[in-house]
Amino acid sequence: MALPYELLIGLRYTRAKRRNHFISFISMISMLGIGLGVAALIVVLSVMNGFQKELRTRILGVASHIQITAINGELPNWPALAAQAMQHPEVKASAPFVQSQAMFTVDGGVKGSLVRGILPDQEDRVADFRKTIKSGSLDDLRPGEFGVVLGADLARSLHVFTGDKVTLIAPQGTVTPAGVVPRLKSFKVVGIFEVGMFEYDSGLALIHLADAQKLYQLGDNVTGVRLKVDDLFQAPRIARELARFVDADAYLHDWTKSHANFFRAVQIEKNMMFIILSLIVAVAAFNLVSTLVMAVTDKQADIAILRTLGARPLSIMGVFVIQGALVGFIGLGLGVAGGVALALNIDVVVPFIERMLGVHFLSKEVYYISDLPSELLWSDVWGVTLIAFVLALLATLYPSWRASRVNPAEALRYE
Repeated sequence: MALPYELLIGLRYTRAKRRNHFISFISMISMLGIGLGVAALIVVLSVMNGFQKELRTRILGVASHIQITAINGELPNWPALAAQAMQHPEVKASAPFVQSQAMFTVDGGVKGSLVRGILPDQEDRVADFRKTIKSGSLDDLRPGEFGVVLGADLARSLHVFTGDKVTLIAPQGTVTPAGVVPRLKSFKVVGIFEVGMFEYDSGLALIHLADAQKLYQLGDNVTGVRLKVDDLFQAPRIARELARFVDADAYLHDWTKSHANFFRAVQIEKNMMFIILSLIVAVAAFNLVSTLVMAVTDKQADIAILRTLGARPLSIMGVFVIQGALVGFIGLGLGVAGGVALALNIDVVVPFIERMLGVHFLSKEVYYISDLPSELLWSDVWGVTLIAFVLALLATLYPSWRASRVNPAEALRYE
């Protein structure tokens, strides 16, 4: 089947012929520019996705997917409430907790902290604290023994290690004839955890649920129940649906609300990087404008001959749109292939570059995440591909329009 002559001529103009070696060289530079811009955009978005996933995993190792908390601070009959929540088909596990403020003091040093009472066996179902334990064990939290597991920065600021004693001061006081006396209790440090998030490492302490109930005089009540769901991204919807299952005066909130500001900041940073790197792709795409303007100037006589043979202005315009689109398409293909390959193998490429240069980009002494994470999302790849191709097409419109406006008489006057 015969191809349209606009396509044949456009394909021919992309190859170097006699006088237009320089124009073809500029076309190649434009092609490589688009490819590098697209590859850089795909790799950076993949790395941003990797960091976002890594941070989300670390946060949700401590926080819960969904949390049910009492309105007045005390949740009675929590086993029945947990059983009601477990009736939802997408809720996988539940665990009770007691949470309140406290102060730790050692040898005159004082540090405020959030104290969370847990049942270690049930807590394993909704969080990953065991993976963060640096010394000691979560199993050493036993009822009546008053053991505590401290965050690494909290332990460091108190200058304590596993096996040391700390004094906990509860904000709720005990009324005596002499006045209100704060409640003090000696705890033994049975473990130290390090999540990698300063919020938790410097301000969270874990004790057994029974010890927390006794310390804060809650009886058999708890502060709330933590839930784990099948798909953490569906947590907002599941939290809304749980209102039909839970028969209690309680708040239901998911992880997207409890850490909304943090994840919103990460998403804004990703969006800004996308915009900034899209401008690099735009600069490379608009290099096609100068390439095609030079091609139009070089092909004045050819355009004039085509016009005298009956070619319409729209056909002339189509020739140069095809030429520019082909350059953009080839550059885009190279960029997508290179970007996807690099994003999928960044865990191999980055260590190789570090060994070659003798440097470490993310030092373990400075950064908790010492390896460059990457998560390739095909939705990002298709978005980058679409934007780059549209920019390349837009770059061809003005030069092609100029070519369609060439006057055959003026072009052939000096030929």
